Amino acid sequence: MRQQQWMILTAMLAANGIGHSEEYNMTQSTNAAQIIEALKLEAHVEGGYFRRTYQSDQRPTVDTDHGERFLLTSIFYMMTDDSPIGHFHKNRSDILHFYHSGDPIRYVLLWPDGRREQFILGHDVVAGQQMQLTVPAGVWKSSELLTAEHGYGLISEAVSPGFDFDDMTLAETTSLVAQYPEYAEEIDRLSYRSLEGASDSN
Repeated sequence: MRQQQWMILTAMLAANGIGHSEEYNMTQSTNAAQIIEALKLEAHVEGGYFRRTYQSDQRPTVDTDHGERFLLTSIFYMMTDDSPIGHFHKNRSDILHFYHSGDPIRYVLLWPDGRREQFILGHDVVAGQQMQLTVPAGVWKSSELLTAEHGYGLISEAVSPGFDFDDMTLAETTSLVAQYPEYAEEIDRLSYRSLEGASDSN
């Protein structure tokens, strides 16, 4: 079943032209506010801005332990100077990230076995930046805009089985530090000190 899902996912991504649309060819003079307006983005609970662009309405849903989910969903996701951090969170589904434009974005992953990994999404692949990143289900993830040259970093995300806010867990600083004490300083900077007031945005 998992292999079949990924075969369908690959076909859907190709059919929808993720990563190839002229919509992504933005000039350096285009500012973040213009992009937010053009792409109709809204504030996301984890930080940054987003809009769902696709859900697999015409495909059978997937039965999970937590209910039915779309086979695939995708979003635009953008970080800006005024919202430069995607706070630590984890999801029950695998998430693929596709870099489009703007400044590079650093991702920090904390694995269930205690490992920490770091990846930078950006165009400079010669310098080791990546155009794609897969984050498996159950891995804590944070993201951070690295420079202010453009004032934004724009990606797309594809989630399979499809994203549902019931499948997303936002980390709170104290609880995550208890799990990963050796990374306390970084967690303090990249997670919510309190989840009070955080609300769903999708």
